[in-house]
Amino acid sequence: MEAIIRLILGLSLFLLVNVFGGVDGLYFHIGETERKCFIEEIPDETMVTGNYKLQLYDPRTGGFMPSSPGLGMHVEIRDPDDKVLLSRVYSSEGRFTFTSHTPGEHVICLYSNSTKWFSGSQLRVHFDIQVGEHAVDYASVAQKEKLTELQLRVRQLLDQVEQITKEQNYQRYREERFRQTSDSTNQRVLWWSVGQVVILLGMGFWQMRHLKSFFEAKKLV
Repeated sequence: MEAIIRLILGLSLFLLVNVFGGVDGLYFHIGETERKCFIEEIPDETMVTGNYKLQLYDPRTGGFMPSSPGLGMHVEIRDPDDKVLLSRVYSSEGRFTFTSHTPGEHVICLYSNSTKWFSGSQLRVHFDIQVGEHAVDYASVAQKEKLTELQLRVRQLLDQVEQITKEQNYQRYREERFRQTSDSTNQRVLWWSVGQVVILLGMGFWQMRHLKSFFEAKKLV
């Protein structure tokens, strides 16, 4: 019975990790001076790694050059409070890493360092984002800390559990903010309705007084 419970817990952890921990890979086309931004919802104290490769369109071959000397990528990252976490120019291929300190939507913007405003050249950007334990290079960790395979596996499981806890805390944080927004909206709707009733009653009272004054002036009352 105990073995079955452990198996169920292990499968649950595996499913949660695959649901919450994410790796987003894609490529897109932009102009040399065009800016492309992505929004990632990230828990607090979570490491994020981005890998990218920048390729310049070659009109002679109709394809994209594998490397572009002198062309770089400007990476700018802002947290939910619009504070700049990272703003740096990298080479045409590489990776960047940052750690979130505030839970919520982080904006990741990419654009080339080109100043050719009228060139119109097209760029292809290969980009993927790795969040949480997926951003950790466990091969380097094992080599640096001299961990055995079993120790490394335990380390991975602990990191996964920690990431799941952060994701659950973040979901509770989102739920609390949504509830606060709903309560605030309900209060505003209530006071707006009360205000409308007061205004209607005031207008009705004023109209009655005005009609009464009108009839008295005409000596009908």
